Amino acid sequence: MSQTPSSSASASAEQRRILVTSALPYANGSIHLGHLLEHIQTDIWTRFQRLRGHEIYSVCADDAHGTPVMLKAQELGITPEEMVEKTRAEHHQDLQDFFVEYDNYYVTHSPENKAICEEIYTRLDDAGYISKRVINQLYDPQKEMFLPDRFVKGTCPSCGAEDQNGDSCDVCGATYSPTEVKNPRSVVSGATPVLKESEHFFFDLPKFEEMLKGWIRSGALQDEMANKLQEWFEEGLQQWDISRDAPYFGFEIPGTTNKYFYVWVDAPVGYMASFKNYCDSHNLDFDAFWKAGSDTELYHFIGKDITYFHCLFWPAMLEGAGYRKPTGVNIHGFVTVNGAKMSKSRGTFIKGRTFLEHLNPEYLRYYFAAKLGDGVSDIDLNFTDFAQKVNSDLVGKVVNIASRCAGFITKRFDGRLSETVLDEALLQQFHDAAERIAQLYESRKYHQAVREIMTLADKANQFIDANAPWVTIKEEGKEQFTHDVCSLGINMFRILVTYLKPILPVLAQKAESFLNDELNWQSSQEVLKDHAINKFKPMMQRVEMEKIDKMIEASKESLEAAAPVTPAKDTPLSKDPVSDTISFEEFAKVDLRVARIANAEHVEGADKLLRLELDLGGEKRQVFAGIKSAYDPASLIGKHTVMVANLAPRKMRFGLSEGMVLAAGPGGKNLYIMEPHEGAEPGMRVK
Repeated sequence: MSQTPSSSASASAEQRRILVTSALPYANGSIHLGHLLEHIQTDIWTRFQRLRGHEIYSVCADDAHGTPVMLKAQELGITPEEMVEKTRAEHHQDLQDFFVEYDNYYVTHSPENKAICEEIYTRLDDAGYISKRVINQLYDPQKEMFLPDRFVKGTCPSCGAEDQNGDSCDVCGATYSPTEVKNPRSVVSGATPVLKESEHFFFDLPKFEEMLKGWIRSGALQDEMANKLQEWFEEGLQQWDISRDAPYFGFEIPGTTNKYFYVWVDAPVGYMASFKNYCDSHNLDFDAFWKAGSDTELYHFIGKDITYFHCLFWPAMLEGAGYRKPTGVNIHGFVTVNGAKMSKSRGTFIKGRTFLEHLNPEYLRYYFAAKLGDGVSDIDLNFTDFAQKVNSDLVGKVVNIASRCAGFITKRFDGRLSETVLDEALLQQFHDAAERIAQLYESRKYHQAVREIMTLADKANQFIDANAPWVTIKEEGKEQFTHDVCSLGINMFRILVTYLKPILPVLAQKAESFLNDELNWQSSQEVLKDHAINKFKPMMQRVEMEKIDKMIEASKESLEAAAPVTPAKDTPLSKDPVSDTISFEEFAKVDLRVARIANAEHVEGADKLLRLELDLGGEKRQVFAGIKSAYDPASLIGKHTVMVANLAPRKMRFGLSEGMVLAAGPGGKNLYIMEPHEGAEPGMRVK
C-alpha cells in the first residue's frame, strides 16, 4: 500500500488545549430530544477538534440539587441521593447510546463540588461581594417550607388569568414576584401560603457591570445574545439571592445553619467539579485550565433559556473568586417536533430512550447536524423531512458510493485498489474542501458543512454514473479503466466519511473496517493506492416511516398511561361527570393550524361575535368567533393564533364561518385566544 499526499494538504493549526462542557441535565426526569440537541452539538465539536489533533476534554454531570429533586424523592419514598444516582446512571447510558462521549460524566452532589463552592463563596465573601438582608417569602404552613417561584400558582396580577406560575404568566407574558400573585396556592400541598420573613444571602452582581459589558462584547457569545443581554443592563443589574432555606437538598452555606446554596450557584460549579474529578484520576493540572490568565480554551454549550445564568452570574462569580472566564458560551435554540413546541405537559416530547428503541441514533445526529447553525434559532424535527434526508443523503449518496464500487474491487481486482488516480482534478476538489469544511465545523455552522459534504457526494455519484463501471467491466480492454473508476470512487467515499466522522462516528468506524484504514483529518489528504480493502458490508439501513410511526405511538402510550393530575384542594371540580368520550384516533383527525389574524371587526347585530379574516399562509378564511367580550378587534390584527382548519363550514345569519379559533377561560373579559410559540408561521400544523 502507498499513501500519496495531496499537493494541497495543509497541517492543522498549532495544537490547542480545550475544555468543553454541556449544560447539566436535571436529575428529576429522562433525557428527551430537546436535551440531545445540545449534547450532540457539543459532541460533534469535540470529536472534530480531536480529529484535528488538538488536546480536548469534555465533561458534564447531572444537576442534582434543589426543591424539585427533594420533593420527587419524597414522592418515590427514597433519599434524594438514591434518586440522583439512579437518574445519573440513566442519563449517562442514554447519552452513550447516542454516541455522546464525555471524558467525565459526574454529578453535582459530590465532594469536589462542595469544596469548590465553599472556596468560591469564601473568596467572594472575603472580597465584600456577599451581603445579608431579611426578605418576605411565601411559606407553605402545611409542608413547613418556603416555596420556590414555580411551586406557587395563582391568578396573574397583570391580566387576571388563573392557574399561572408564581413567576410568570403564560397568557400575557408578564413576569412578577410570587408575593404579587393573587389567590396564591402551594403546588406542593394545595394550602394557601403565608408571608414569612427569612434572612437571605446576596451576591453583589452590580459591582461587575463594567467587566460583564466588556466580556459580553468580546466575542465570547453570539451578537444576537449579547444584544439581548443588554436589556439587563438597561433595566439595572440587581443583587442575586444565592441562598435557600431548609428543607432543601443541596450544600449548606459555610458558617450557617439551615441555609443552603441556591441550585444555580453550585450547578455551573459542577463543570469545575467534574473536571477536577477527572484531573485527580488522570494526573492532569486542574489549575492550568481554570486559573485566571490561563492560555487554555474553555467553552460552554447551553440552551438560550439559561443564558443569563451563564453570561451574567457565572462569569461574575468566576471573576470575583479569581478564576478565568469562559472563552466562549455557545448558545442554541429549542427543538420543536413536527412544528409544535416541545412540552411535557402537552405530550409533544419524545424520550431519548424511546427513540433508541425504534431508530438508529446516528439518524438523529445527522439530522440535527444538517439543521444546526451558529445561531439561536429553534430547530424543527419534521419526521417526514427527517426520513427523506437520511435516506437521500446517507444511504442514497454517501454509502451508495462504496456499495457501487466495492464489489468490483473485491471480485475482479483481488480486493486491492488501483495505483492510478483517474481524475486528479476531481480528487483535488475533495481535498481542497478540507479547510473550508474545517472552518465551518469550528464556527459551529454544521448545516453548511453538511451541505458542502453532500455537494461533494453528488460529484462522486455523477462521476460513477458517467463512467458506469457495471457496463465497462463487460467491455473488452476496459478492465483497468473500471479498476481506476472504482478505486477513485472508494477514495472519494473515504474522504467524505472522514469529513462526516464527527457527526457519524459509528458509520466512520464501519468504513475504517471496510477500508482497512484509520480516518483522521490529516490522512484525508492522502490517497490510497495499491491498498487492500475488505469485503463491503451494509453500513446503514433506510429509515422506515413505519418505525417512526411506532416510536410516536409509543410516546403517546407512555403519556396516556401517566398518573392523572390530582387537583389542589382549592381547585373546584366539574359538577357534571364527563360521559361522552372520543377515541384518540378521532381526536387526531382535528387539524390545528397556525393562522395570522389579517383583519378583525365587530359584527353588526351580534352581541358576542367578532368577524376574523385568517391567513393560513396563502389561504384566507373567514371565521366568526365569540370573543367580543374580551378583545377590541383592532388589538387582534397581526396576532398569530391557532384554528381548527378542517372543521366543516357553518352557515350563520352573519355569513359563512370557515373554521374555529381556539380560546379558553371562564368567559367575559377573562377569555384568551390560543397563541402559538414564537416563530410559528401561518399554515404550520400544530401537534
